[in-house]
This record gives sequence, structure tokens and C-alpha cells, in this order.
Amino acid sequence: MEKTVLKKGEYLDSRGNVRQHSEKYYARRRQIRTRLTIFFSVVFVLLAGAGILLGLHIHSKAAAAAAPEELSADRTEQETPELMAEGEHSTQAVMLPAVDVAEPEEVAVVKDPEELAVVNPEEAGEESASDVPEGVIKGDPKLFYEGYTAFADDDTQKINDTDVISEYAVLIDLKDGHIVAQKNAGEKIYPASMTKVLSLLVAVEHISDYQATATITQEIADYVWKHDCAAVGYLVGEKPTVEELLYGTILPSGGDAVLALADHTAGSMEAFVDLMNEKVAELGLADVAHFANPIGIHDEQNYCTPIAMAMIMKAALENPKCREVLATKRYTTAKTEEHPEGLQISNLFLRRIEDKDTHGEVLGAKTGFVTQSRNCAVSYERSNDGNEYICVTVGAHSAWRAIYDHVAIYDTFVK
Repeated sequence: MEKTVLKKGEYLDSRGNVRQHSEKYYARRRQIRTRLTIFFSVVFVLLAGAGILLGLHIHSKAAAAAAPEELSADRTEQETPELMAEGEHSTQAVMLPAVDVAEPEEVAVVKDPEELAVVNPEEAGEESASDVPEGVIKGDPKLFYEGYTAFADDDTQKINDTDVISEYAVLIDLKDGHIVAQKNAGEKIYPASMTKVLSLLVAVEHISDYQATATITQEIADYVWKHDCAAVGYLVGEKPTVEELLYGTILPSGGDAVLALADHTAGSMEAFVDLMNEKVAELGLADVAHFANPIGIHDEQNYCTPIAMAMIMKAALENPKCREVLATKRYTTAKTEEHPEGLQISNLFLRRIEDKDTHGEVLGAKTGFVTQSRNCAVSYERSNDGNEYICVTVGAHSAWRAIYDHVAIYDTFVK
């Protein structure tokens, strides 16, 4: 039988007859080729993306291993995803009426940080350097004006929205209570974890034995979990010392630490809150501040003003133990069976701002975050010329933005 030679585009049907492929056949082939091309392109892109993600993961693991002491921000003070436009906030700043302030006593200007060591050197004993956590300012310098009122006058400046994104802000000079600069400083705010500055002060004023222990109960663990609070990381049944709990309350903003302190100090959180509001009244701030819990969890009855928050910070700084805790950058808890290496905790605000130009040194700070207030912070600075200030900001869109708002305020108004 003679072999049939087929030309391009021809084929043999079932009966052996030579036939020509139709246009529909060629269209189908082109469609298949197109789909295969798309399929393999998508596979290539996915594989390439997976490779990039794997590389980034390996890089981040290596970076974490290279800097094990760097702690992530806690859950109640996380950087929020929503970003605010630069000019979004109101440009109207509330000028506060002048408040009569008692004439301050003569203030000694300290030029050397080491001179901050002790108010009364004759009565103070030597303290081992190994017992002093890094960043601690020892003692109580008594450099502040008396009282817990602040006043604005014609020299008080407005903080603009371009440099400071936070919606509320105030800078107060501690030599006389003068409001150097402000933005909505007399308005009601929710202080979030800045609340813990007051919790620290109340606990310290009611505790005499810092080496006494307090128990982390199941109720404490459940409360922290239910409210998604930051935590030091204690396990149920652990018995940290009161001193550890003071640092745990401020540095990592530990809900477990402050609740244990509240139970140890007053017997319950509710009784401790009563002590907090008694302290607020003692400071003369009851008309503008009230607290509903020691953590800073959002509550309509947990509020103050930026000025009131600054006054609470002032009262805490006047207490030597509170001042020591607020000034500490890093702290390691005692080694225990549950935590053989101890727990490393850190004040990220102090560590992140220390290399920024603020015309001085930030010596103490506490941050906070709730959705209603976004990121907020209160800090204490000693300027290069020896003056001292408290700065409060509320309403930044991230933890870093809160830091840079403090930097901008100090840089602009502190000389």
C-alpha cells in the first residue's frame, strides 16, 4: 500500500481519508497554549514570592538572634495600623486661663547629673553600683515647684499640627508650673497605660516591704487574657517580689504585675482603685481626673486631661522609688524554677529616644495605647541647662510617632 504523505494542516480521518484541520481546531490550540503560558507564569511568580518570604523570614530570625535583648511592643501599646494625615487635626489650641500658683521656693539648678544623687547627702548611705539598674537616677532632687497646678499666660505657645501629629499635647516647666506650649491640654482624654504611673505611686506609698511576695492568681491571668493586656509573662502560682512588680508595671506595662500589686496593696482591684482616686483628690485633681482600673483599660470613668496627667507624673517623680522605676531602661527579674534565666523587660520609649536630639536627656517615661486615644506618652526631661520639664502627648498613630512628637516638642521649646 502506498504511504500517504500529509501536508501541513492535514490529517487522516477514521476511514483513511485526508482532511484539512478547521479554523476552530487552530483556535482551540491557541487557547490551550495561552492557558498553559498563564498557568506556568503564575506558578513562577508564586515560587518567586515564596522564596522572597522565606529569605525575609530567615533574615528576621538572624536579626532577632543578633539582638536578643530587644523586646517587642506590648499588645496594649502596639503600633496601630491606621495612619493619620499630617494636617488632619484641628488647628485650634485651647488657651487655658491663668491659675494662681504659689511663689516657688528657691530652686537649685543641678548641672551635673551625678549631683541628682541625694537631697540630703549626710543622711544617705552608700549604694552599690551593682544594685542600681541601668538608667536609674538615684534619690529625690526636690527641684520641682510646690503644688500640682499649672498656668498658661501670654508666653504660652501653641503646638502646631505640622510638627506634632498627636491631637493633645502639653509641655510644663517644673521650676514654676508654667505651661510652655500646649495643644488641647485642658481637654478630657483617656490615659490608657499612662494610668500605671498613678498605680505605681499609690502602690509605693502604701508598701513598706519591697521584698515581700505577691501571688499571680488564676483570676489575674484570666483578667489579663480577657482584656488582651500586656503582661510581664508570669505564670499562675508564681510569687514575684513587690519590687519586681513595680518594674513590671512600668517597663513592659504588665497587666499581670499591676493587678498583683493591687491585690497585695489593697486586697482587691476595686479597693486599690479607691486609693487611686483618693490620691487624685489629694493632688487637687478630682475635678479633671478619675480612674476606674489600675491598668488603663478603656472606661468612660477612666479619664483625665493632659495637664492632670503631667501633675500625676510630677507627683510620682517626687517619690524616689517611683523616680527610680520610671528612669530604668532594662530590668531582669529574679531567676526562678519557672524562668531559670529570669525575665528581661524593657522601657522601649526610653531606649528609642535616648539617641534623639531633645536639648537634654529624657530621664523617665510611660507610654500607653487604647483605640480611643491611640498612642500616648508622658515623659520627663532634664535640659542641657539644668531645667526640668514634663511632656504629655495623646493621639499619635504609632508608638514611634509618639516618640517623635516628644522629640519635636523638646526640640522646639526647650533651649
